Amino acid sequence: MLSQQTIDIVSSTAPILQEYGGTLTKHFYKRMFSHNPEVAPYFNSAHQAGGTQQRALAGAICAYAANIDNLEVLGSAVELIGQKHASLMINPEHYPVVGENLLASIREVLGEGATDNIIDAWAEAYGVLADIMIGREKQIYNDNAEKFGGWAGFRTFKIDKKEKESRSITSFYLKLEDGGALPEYLPGQYITVRMRTPNGSTTMRNYSLSDKPRLDYFRISVKREVGIKADTPKGYVSNKLHDDIEVGDLIEVGPPCGEFFLNLNNHHERPLVLLAAGVGITPILSILKSAVESMPEREIIFVHGCLNEDIQPFKAIIDKLAVTHSMLKIHYRYSDPEMEGINRKGNCSTGFVDAKLIESLVSDRHADYYFCGPRPFMVNIYQDLLKWGVPSNQVHFEFFGPKEELQKTA
Repeated sequence: MLSQQTIDIVSSTAPILQEYGGTLTKHFYKRMFSHNPEVAPYFNSAHQAGGTQQRALAGAICAYAANIDNLEVLGSAVELIGQKHASLMINPEHYPVVGENLLASIREVLGEGATDNIIDAWAEAYGVLADIMIGREKQIYNDNAEKFGGWAGFRTFKIDKKEKESRSITSFYLKLEDGGALPEYLPGQYITVRMRTPNGSTTMRNYSLSDKPRLDYFRISVKREVGIKADTPKGYVSNKLHDDIEVGDLIEVGPPCGEFFLNLNNHHERPLVLLAAGVGITPILSILKSAVESMPEREIIFVHGCLNEDIQPFKAIIDKLAVTHSMLKIHYRYSDPEMEGINRKGNCSTGFVDAKLIESLVSDRHADYYFCGPRPFMVNIYQDLLKWGVPSNQVHFEFFGPKEELQKTA
């Protein structure tokens, strides 16, 4: 338990951290990678270059300071971070490294404003948070290891099949090298792929499982990240998977993790609305395939937004599901103009996925919503659902970055 003095001091720093959060976290990462380069493999270089990792940490620090006297409200954030940490195999010995660099960064960025009392209070507060995270991550590691087919750490998988889904997305079917059975996962979860880098280190990436849970293989569907923006490097792992990894090759994989999933034990009469944009379709497809099997009487609406038909993945699979499941309604939304020879009609249209389109498809706004895609798509959907007054327990999403960014204009 935190002392009241610590609670008061940390709470008083919330406005300062809100003002200096971005500067603080940029300094923190630069400092940590300089003083402790051994932790670099646990971080995504593209997210570092684009600033999303820094913004996510800044949001988490500010939320912790603002709610230091009522940590129960941070339960969902703890779960999200715990699942992410477990997917990357974060261990208790990593927390002192982060704590030391965080406290040093607070002192170095705030200067004279970072008094000994403030540093001591944050040291105590960080210690409590670290204990909470270590405890939850231990539970996740134990659960993953103890379930049928489960394991701890990384295991060697063989590429059993490689299948091109679109111009930019390829699916990889993964089987254990030793031929063993796989653990059942929750539709919407992801696995971690670890690869060697040219400098002899390793790097890790999370990829959503794009098929319904099954015991014979995992499937991930990976978009080639070309790094078209100046501040975003080309994706090392995605390009290596596309260009260098072939059927029969071996890769290292961690067990399924993630707090974004459809609970198949919950059966509701209200509609289930699944919204995807771009490669955000990967976890949504897993949820869709699972839902039509386990909830055949439930109204399900599926919408996929993408640029055009040429880069659209999984259309044949989804169309087949719609033919065999009468309660499933699908719609494809393309943001590019129609190409020559294409006539969009029926369940296809031109534009963006927005509230008007969703309302034209659902029988009742009072539904369960699951969505995943690029930031502008996520922001717009989230804000539309807020305006509709949809309860938070009916809004589920996979989003990298602080939740506060969803409340900003796209």
